[in-house]
Amino acid sequence: MPGIIVREGQPIELVLKLMKKQVEKAGTMRELKDRKHYEKPSVKKKRKSAMAQKRLRKQMRKLGN
Repeated sequence: MPGIIVREGQPIELVLKLMKKQVEKAGTMRELKDRKHYEKPSVKKKRKSAMAQKRLRKQMRKLGN
């Protein structure tokens, strides 16, 4: 579970930014979104495959240029 220590005099914007970064890194929001609705295993497999292909194409573009 993400958590941060707020120091006295620390700007609230910075605290929110740090908390958001930790939540994103921990995958909390992604997991919440995934659990919101049931996804059939076949659909989940297709989605993960599509994401992997997209990631691979992005890497190839990055290496090609």
